[in-house]
Amino acid sequence: MTSAAGQQPLRLVVVDDHPVVRAGIVALLSAEADLAVVAEVDDGDGVLAAWEQHRPDVVLMDLRMPGVDGVTATARLRAAHPASRVLVLTTYDTDADILRAVEAGATGYLLKDAPRAALTDAVRRAARGETVLAPPVAAKLLTRMREPAAERLTARETEVLACVARGLSNPAIAAELFIGEATVKSHLLRVFSKLGVDDRTAAVTVAMSRGLLPPPR
Repeated sequence: MTSAAGQQPLRLVVVDDHPVVRAGIVALLSAEADLAVVAEVDDGDGVLAAWEQHRPDVVLMDLRMPGVDGVTATARLRAAHPASRVLVLTTYDTDADILRAVEAGATGYLLKDAPRAALTDAVRRAARGETVLAPPVAAKLLTRMREPAAERLTARETEVLACVARGLSNPAIAAELFIGEATVKSHLLRVFSKLGVDDRTAAVTVAMSRGLLPPPR
């Protein structure tokens, strides 16, 4: 299949764990002559294999999925194939989600309520290697960049705090993140200092209220 201009259509992989949502995205994209969905994936674990099989121009990545989430899948794909391009397509726009996705190497970050024209334009721009951010996402990133560095949580501090929010103990966090217990404690102490709190519960509460930590699923 070729587009109206005689060029091969852009090859896309759509990753989303909700079948109905995924089908809607696929139908929307497939209606464009210059876009072709070559594979659908229902979890983050299958992303790398799908990319290696189809070599798509863009991967449209859901963010929160059971098992391997979109951020982890993005990081794995970008590590294995630096030329890959990932466009996050999600309903979540918290600071923590945005920062994790960008740090993992996502080319763009778009919200699922984006108009059809905005989505298809974002796919084409991502295929060209352009950074594509939904306006609310760009605004949050700009605000985040203007904050004093001392108030920002690093990606690892956010990961540790997210584990705390799930009720994990320090030993369990250390095992999950492959770091030492002493390192976990150091991260938590820095988090407490940055957030102006002195216990784990308060840290989670404050971080969620500021949009630094996504709410539990």
